[in-house]
Amino acid sequence: MNFFIVKIHIKELPLLLVWLAIAFFNFNNVNAQITKSEIQRTNEGYRLFLNGEPFYIKGAGLHNGDMDALAQHGANAVRTWSTDNGKEVLDKAHQLGLKVMMGIWVGHERHGFDYNDKKAVKAQLERIRERVLALKDHPALIVWGVGNEMNLQSRNPKVWDAVNEIAEMIHEVDPNHLTTSPLAGIDKEDIELIAQRAPEIDFLSVQLYGPMDILPQLILESEYKGPLLITEWGATGYWEVEKTPWGAPLENDSSKKADLYLKRYQKSILGQSQQIMGSFVFLWGQKQERTPTWFGMFMPDGKETESVDAMHFAWNGIWPKNRSPRLQDLTLAGKRASDNVQLTGDGHYLAEVKAIDPDKDELIYHWEIMRESQSTKTGGDAEYVPESLKGLFLETKDGSATFKVPSSPGPYRLFVYVEDGHSHVAHANIPFWVSK
Repeated sequence: MNFFIVKIHIKELPLLLVWLAIAFFNFNNVNAQITKSEIQRTNEGYRLFLNGEPFYIKGAGLHNGDMDALAQHGANAVRTWSTDNGKEVLDKAHQLGLKVMMGIWVGHERHGFDYNDKKAVKAQLERIRERVLALKDHPALIVWGVGNEMNLQSRNPKVWDAVNEIAEMIHEVDPNHLTTSPLAGIDKEDIELIAQRAPEIDFLSVQLYGPMDILPQLILESEYKGPLLITEWGATGYWEVEKTPWGAPLENDSSKKADLYLKRYQKSILGQSQQIMGSFVFLWGQKQERTPTWFGMFMPDGKETESVDAMHFAWNGIWPKNRSPRLQDLTLAGKRASDNVQLTGDGHYLAEVKAIDPDKDELIYHWEIMRESQSTKTGGDAEYVPESLKGLFLETKDGSATFKVPSSPGPYRLFVYVEDGHSHVAHANIPFWVSK
């Protein structure tokens, strides 16, 4: 009987060892796959290290964007603003070889969150704890972004006490990943406040648009000497540009934006290598902010703009094989957007666009007139999409369009989209005022 038992064990030993080895490998592989992040100061400056290897972030903020395209264009990281669909985002990123700065949505004062309400603050902490525990061991995760622009329209300094408590909790339950809290701008007073009230934040992250052109100067004036991550940057903001007399912001066309993307990356990000550890460009996707084209590097149907080309070159040192059309000029009634175009309600007007394609692709033109947005939202809060008016265009031919003005007086905006037939598009617009 005993011999029989021993014999069975010996017979089954090879299979048993295989199963034990698999179980042991899987148990340890979960831990081995965790990407531990830390910051070291090297001869080149501050650098993020993942499992002991330097990792310069070449990333983008993802908003309903194509993550496959992000990887194909040479990025190595993606940033979110919340943990919504966090597991799916992490799984997809890992499949594509991308790392993730996982955003944690934290209540804003401008949305009505009261940081004097201890019960609400505690409930928020516990909600966040559950999300951190659920995602902390994923191999694609590298950094937690605690909140987003918590300094924007913020008056109660207790907001930073709450941010600090969240970061402290993260460090307790997840010792493998760093924490940061992206700031709107780079202000000396905000930096000092964080140092005093949120010391658990591991490094500073900042978000700028137009001021990216003078970022080196702003860093110097802030007197901050530590590691930096630029977690949002891109097109000049609608709050930073010239406006018409009726308050419509003048938007750069897609080619001017692309030029700014590349210039700002090369000068203000790569040029500040001692402190900046990388960046997340904004916005890998599309959204409405004053116009449907202001910040998105893509169109709603997924077509790429020239800003994607610019980032492909920034990340790889070469241009993509097929490039987007390039805008040269757009006029309405012989005037440009900066001429404060005003039209009368009984006229027909001609719009003309000039564009070229680097690959000599045949160009396709689409025109649209929308009501001017009346949104007063800030900080990227969701906006409604203005109405697109039908039946106004009388003739469209090549790069020109003749249209009748809308019947109601007020502010409108003319858009043109120039496509190359290869999922690339250029765009420009002119705001105009209709009088009786």
